[in-house]
Amino acid sequence: MQDVAIRMVQDHNAPDLVKPGVATPAQSQHEDIYAVIDLGSNSFHMLMVKVVGGSVQVIGRVKRKVRLAAGLNDSLVLSKKAMNRGWECLALFAERLQDIPAANIRIVGTATLRLARNVKVFLAEAEKILGHQIEIIAGEEEARLIYLGVAHTSNCDSNRLVIDIGGASTEIVVGTGFQPLLLASLNMGCVTYLDRYFADGLLTEDNFNAAIAAAEAEVETIAQQFIASGWQISVGASGTVQAMQEILVAQGQDEVITLARLEGILQQALVCGQLEQLTLVGLAQERKQVFPSGLSILIALFRKLHIPGMTLSGGALREGVLYGMLPQLQHMDVRNRTIASLMVRYYIDEQHANRVAEMALQLANQLQAQWQLGKFEGLSMLKSGALLHELGLLIEYKNHHHHGAYIISHTELPGFTRAQQQLLMALVYNHRADINREIIARQTMTSVLLAVRLTRLLRISVVLSMRRRHEVLPEVQISAQAESLTLTLPKGWLEQHPLMRAELEQEVAYQQQAGWLLLLK
Repeated sequence: MQDVAIRMVQDHNAPDLVKPGVATPAQSQHEDIYAVIDLGSNSFHMLMVKVVGGSVQVIGRVKRKVRLAAGLNDSLVLSKKAMNRGWECLALFAERLQDIPAANIRIVGTATLRLARNVKVFLAEAEKILGHQIEIIAGEEEARLIYLGVAHTSNCDSNRLVIDIGGASTEIVVGTGFQPLLLASLNMGCVTYLDRYFADGLLTEDNFNAAIAAAEAEVETIAQQFIASGWQISVGASGTVQAMQEILVAQGQDEVITLARLEGILQQALVCGQLEQLTLVGLAQERKQVFPSGLSILIALFRKLHIPGMTLSGGALREGVLYGMLPQLQHMDVRNRTIASLMVRYYIDEQHANRVAEMALQLANQLQAQWQLGKFEGLSMLKSGALLHELGLLIEYKNHHHHGAYIISHTELPGFTRAQQQLLMALVYNHRADINREIIARQTMTSVLLAVRLTRLLRISVVLSMRRRHEVLPEVQISAQAESLTLTLPKGWLEQHPLMRAELEQEVAYQQQAGWLLLLK
């Protein structure tokens, strides 16, 4: 059995991966396109991106189930059949790599290729097919890159625990900001545990208990050190975590994974009895095969690390490798980077967006005591909604709030969770004109009441800023009595600004139609 790799990280400038591949001559019209290939133990992935407006835009994703780990025998020899599956997949990837500069390509192999004694046989043919070198990364380096992938795609100021369940290994990291502090790579994965504990295809208590107990024994070796590190939030970066979250949401719950909910999903699986008969609401067909083993490992992690709740990250290993090639994007606030990129790409009036954001936060601060708008990062989401409220203007004016919401719904937004993206879409959709309460109500983490309150403040801020000039912004006071709002303007101001008065009165009508009371003084 492979020894557990665990290390405290002290070097704040840990080296990036050595660039594989052959040097490229000349400039290329594709010099701003990058590709990362991850040769995982369960699946091979290729990620292709283009750097646009100070951020990355995904232009291609290819994923193939290879189940390389299933071809690794007890002597750690990789079967020819498994190698052939890998080579066939890489032949597909190779075609997409032809037009990308070699300096912009990185290919890494993980746990199964670390373990395989005959790995050189696989690599010789794989590198011949791809025309590029493959680097087999150590477990600690894989954990570091996974953490960086999470850090570059998820906004967080707290110490966080990051977990990635792979096909043959599980990486566990504690870090803060962009700095991993504690790393571990454990010898357990959803493919190896599938073959070891569910080879008979039965979903029985005995099989689940055996898999969970084995995973708990692995986690026990590092549990005390990780618990003592004092992490505050937990994030999952693997397909297993995504599968659990999709099941919860499809079954009418929010996206936070808890031990009780995992044990509830386990009971649903036991009812199915056999892997072939596994049909859970929300479980994707492609995750079905490794579902029981992944669930077992995740339950063990929750129990041994005392995890109260976990959400899904926006990135992992591939993103960590990618950002290592993009020094100009490193160590920037992820959410701010995403917003700034959207503002550039969609020609948003930055000065006016900031004007609306300042007004919205000014109003929010006056109501903070009564409305507790800081919950669920409410103030940050209000600011984000204000900065992006004119996102759809590039398309056309009349329905620009609908166009902006559509763009948000269908764009990858590093720094925002899925629930936050859903809230942001609702804010932009409802920042003007008729209010769609059904869209506001589709919140899976943020409370609907908070979403309503943020929407109301954004709408008022947009109206007050309509002249697009700082010097004409009124000094306003806002107060709340339960959910009833009173907006107080300077004496005589409404009479002096008849158009603004008409717009504010129209806003009162819009909010009243939605069941919200807004008074003008």
